[in-house]
Amino acid sequence: MTGDLEREGDDQRVAGEGADASAEEIGTLIGRLSAGDDDMDRETRGRLLRRLARLIGQSARRAGASGYARGRWLAELMMAAAPHIPIRDLETLSAHHHGLTGEELAESVVRVAGHGTTAVGAAGGALAAVEFAAPPLLLSAPAQLAAETLVVAAIEVKMIAELHEVYGVRVEGSGTVRGAAFLTAWARRRGINPLESGSLTNALGSAAKVALRKRLLRTMGRSLSTMGPFLTGAAAGAALNRTATRKLASEIRKDLRGTSGGAVDGEGDLDVTPFPLPGERPPLES
Repeated sequence: MTGDLEREGDDQRVAGEGADASAEEIGTLIGRLSAGDDDMDRETRGRLLRRLARLIGQSARRAGASGYARGRWLAELMMAAAPHIPIRDLETLSAHHHGLTGEELAESVVRVAGHGTTAVGAAGGALAAVEFAAPPLLLSAPAQLAAETLVVAAIEVKMIAELHEVYGVRVEGSGTVRGAAFLTAWARRRGINPLESGSLTNALGSAAKVALRKRLLRTMGRSLSTMGPFLTGAAAGAALNRTATRKLASEIRKDLRGTSGGAVDGEGDLDVTPFPLPGERPPLES
């Protein structure tokens, strides 16, 4: 009896170690796919996305249907992946974007993020086209949708974090603190004001976790468009992702302008001239 209990404990420990290793690889893959690597070709992106979908399928089976249905499992994967999302500081961003600063740099950051989510949508649609040609492969569709959702979310979280750098709204703290802050910003579609009480914590609170789960499930719903037959899903997924990313960026930039006191000019300093409200004429330059 004692030997059986020991073997059972060993099996559970090995299973737990396997789950940890899988979660680590999922985070690494999400980080790589969200990095905005200009040199990553379509074939490589598709291969990494397929690998991610397989790992997520395994994770979903371990999580159980109830966690999957409520989005809790998806949110936990996203929180675990957050430290793997590469975020560049202002100096590195400017160098990467050919010396751009201020609003031009912000627009370039948004454009790169839009290209990234567009590429993910197109890659997901291309995979779906293959699955429609071989119906048994459609069994992997839920895992593919989850993979697309997490990568799109990671690209947008990275964009939000780097926009904070551009607008001079620095979020200090450990990777855990910064990751939790930017995930919350993504879930709530709001910029971060570091001066607000409770804006920076080591972990997401219950309200933020609920917001994150809801936002991930909405994003997954958008990814359903990639499941169209042939290459219709690729076109739909690419267009929807690009539009959604740019709309999110517009909302975040509006918040950050308010927090920083105005738009950033070409030298990286603040222009305190307020942006006109919708319907108002912009002030004339003297």
